[in-house]
Amino acid sequence: MNYGTLSQHNGRYSLTFECEFPLSPEKLFDTLIDPAFFTQWYPFATAEMDVEVGGKLKFDDGEGSVYEGEIIELEAPNTFVFKEIDDLLDMRITEKENGCLFTFKHSFDDASMAMYMAAGWHRCLEVLQQLVYGEPVEWKDNAEELRVYYKEAFEKGEQ
Repeated sequence: MNYGTLSQHNGRYSLTFECEFPLSPEKLFDTLIDPAFFTQWYPFATAEMDVEVGGKLKFDDGEGSVYEGEIIELEAPNTFVFKEIDDLLDMRITEKENGCLFTFKHSFDDASMAMYMAAGWHRCLEVLQQLVYGEPVEWKDNAEELRVYYKEAFEKGEQ
């Protein structure tokens, strides 16, 4: 899993992660939008997932709050974009010679949360990789280590 980068544009922040897969865009896209897989790698429990433009996604953070997202762009096998509260989650798949490139981008407003979000997404995307490769899901115990890495990288501007 590649480390994520942080950028700023028009007062918003974006975390971007990229990962290459030796798979067709169709196979990766099918795994990405399949509710049975999505619920295993996405950080909130997913109670509902209506996979179509305008479709609703309902999430439970496990702490008493339920969130609703809306799919705003969906184009097989390349694009899955949804809005969750004020955040935008943009997932793109680009065909390459030996597979595809998966680009995950999370845009948000609160820069103080960047290191936490980066560490969390890093871990989630590691699990997505496991699912794509048909491996058993194993959440690594590396959250604190990743937060330290991202805090230092973002403070130094080495994102």
